[in-house]
Amino acid sequence: MSAASASAEAAEPTVAQAFSEAFGTVPSGVWSAPGRVNLIGEHTDYNGGLCLPIALPQRTYAAVSLRPDRRVRLRSVQSSQTYDLGLDEVRAGNPPGWGAYAAGVLWALEQAGHQISGVDLMVDGQVPVGAGLSSSAALECAVAAAASDLMALDLLGDDGVREALAAICVNAENTIAGAPTGGMDQSAALRSQPGFALLLDCRDGSIAQVPFDLAAHGLSLLVMDTRAKHALVDGQYAQRRSSCQDAARQLDVSSLREVAFADLDDALGRLPDSVVRARTRHVVTEIERVRQSVALLRADRMADVGPLFNASHASMRDDFEISCPELDVAVEVAMAHGALGARMTGGGFGGSAIALVPVERTAGVTRAVIQAFADRGFGTPDCFTVTAGEPARRDS
Repeated sequence: MSAASASAEAAEPTVAQAFSEAFGTVPSGVWSAPGRVNLIGEHTDYNGGLCLPIALPQRTYAAVSLRPDRRVRLRSVQSSQTYDLGLDEVRAGNPPGWGAYAAGVLWALEQAGHQISGVDLMVDGQVPVGAGLSSSAALECAVAAAASDLMALDLLGDDGVREALAAICVNAENTIAGAPTGGMDQSAALRSQPGFALLLDCRDGSIAQVPFDLAAHGLSLLVMDTRAKHALVDGQYAQRRSSCQDAARQLDVSSLREVAFADLDDALGRLPDSVVRARTRHVVTEIERVRQSVALLRADRMADVGPLFNASHASMRDDFEISCPELDVAVEVAMAHGALGARMTGGGFGGSAIALVPVERTAGVTRAVIQAFADRGFGTPDCFTVTAGEPARRDS
């Protein structure tokens, strides 16, 4: 049994039992959705670009039952914050906190024309919060999967309906939670496959499954959760998105995806603001790095992806300015102790870095990163290896 399977078996009875204790009845079922690590392609999703995430073994579980009315009662194994509100009360900014992501999905489903009823819901989030691993999308997609099954919406059957469900979850996060994220996280949670990375074209929503078998190459993917503050609703993310939109307007294109890599220098010369130029340079070169990474993975040259990780981190640090000292130290130390490549992952301003490491060097890299954080007075990072996991599903 894999570690992920063992975790799932442990989480299901925990969340079901917590549901029964909170609501006095047995839930109708348990659903789950994964967090994600983006291998490469950061801040490209809202620019119509390409990105390459994998679904994580770590998942968020939701025990759910329908209600005969339009009340929404939300509880969490991890949080003492509870919610009890009507569906008609759900709006931008209400409910606050984690409840926005769960209740927002029901609101967004109704906005999309589906018949929705109230629910009783207990959440057990096994995806680290604030780590840049998309715990929010995992919560949204677990709730969405439960609603799809319990309300007979048939939104999990094939990739076409899963794509539509991902868009609904994005609307919930953008509108109710107020986080102006793109669609990568929800697509990874709903459309990934185990053993593959998901090549997502954010311009048209199309996907391709790209082989990502770490064990076959003697490699591990080490996640280094810096535990540095990570929040996407404090304005920094929105500022980066606004800069990219400004650049597209000035270049008279619908999105920065329309700027060809070969034409980048010409495009930069037409942008008078140095910050906007830097943001544009990151997006266009990052999309090209995704293309190159996919070509290498398809050619069975996984180890050669490492330098692209390094270039991606430098671009995010210098051009997009979304790194922080903890992320930079994690990347630098991992490289110094045998990683083939390393980069921050996720929205930035904290969260996690990843490193592609030969299996035999993984323990040494982990020790070195933990020691480096201690030497600098940082908090202790949480380091763990991951593989490409399964999408949202019903567990019981």
